[in-house]
Amino acid sequence: MTPVRIGIMGCASIARRRVLPAMAALPAVEITAIASRDPDRAAEVARTYDCRAVAGYQALLELDEVEAVYVPLPNALHAPWIEAALATGRHVLAEKPLTTSAARTGELLALARSRRLVLMENMMFLHHSQHAVVRQHIADGAIGSLRSFHAAFGVPRRPADDVRHRAELGGGALLDTGVYPVRAALSFLGDRRLDVLSAVLTSRHGQLVDSCGQALLDTDDGVGAQLAFGLDNLYRSSYQLWGSEGRIVVEHAYSPPADHVPVLRLERHSGVQEFRLEPDDQVTNAVRAFATAVRSGQLPDDRDVLRQAVLVEEIGTRARRHVDHTPDPAATGPLERLS
Repeated sequence: MTPVRIGIMGCASIARRRVLPAMAALPAVEITAIASRDPDRAAEVARTYDCRAVAGYQALLELDEVEAVYVPLPNALHAPWIEAALATGRHVLAEKPLTTSAARTGELLALARSRRLVLMENMMFLHHSQHAVVRQHIADGAIGSLRSFHAAFGVPRRPADDVRHRAELGGGALLDTGVYPVRAALSFLGDRRLDVLSAVLTSRHGQLVDSCGQALLDTDDGVGAQLAFGLDNLYRSSYQLWGSEGRIVVEHAYSPPADHVPVLRLERHSGVQEFRLEPDDQVTNAVRAFATAVRSGQLPDDRDVLRQAVLVEEIGTRARRHVDHTPDPAATGPLERLS
């Protein structure tokens, strides 16, 4: 397969730490150019990957050799640059969430389909093999009839000037960590209709974005889904499926490192079993899936991308809002640069 020539739109942390190394290691991808608003920063990252440095995102879209772009920009910048890339005939791999509104997500997915371009939301955990093993256990009847789904993703507090705390850039826990439990619920509950029954979003005093939240959903056949998320929490990254005959628990569900050994816990009336699985690299798998879609011309199934956007928006609309007046300890650490 001829490598997909991809340009990188920004030098965000997720790109530098995880996605660019995965791209560089894959024969199916060729990193062609790195773009940044800061020319020196673009040059610094480009040297690592022996590729072209470009000043500005628009300039990246003017390079004939770039046939696809990766967009790891802050959430609020996704939609305009995805649209610009699609308009110039480029395939797009964009970090989650695809956009900050369900309407814009639907418009961009429709635009990509109309132009036969691949637009993929980089929800990397979906590409980890541990979840396929969970599905097989469920299909084999390990937990009987599903009664409820519980999922949580929370991370410790970031420095006060982190972009995740900036409303104008699409910050907040719901859009940053909340999308993972929502997408996990959609993934495991299948084609069932999910309705938001209630939701709570909490913000720290003086902040314009939510720092944590919860949502209660149910399906049209009575399965409940309890979701929790946060940017101001003890780290947790898990989901569980609870049924009439058993329960499956998965830890390190959303962002495990490539060398992590997954352990699935299956609880049944007869006792508890733990299954140790082989490590898997979800980042590499996600990038490979994007490159395969581009080269095959087979557009990805994007129904759950839009369903996720609709549910996230509904959670945000329906949520009761609270303010946490607990004194905020002095935040330390460098600001993640946006370029």
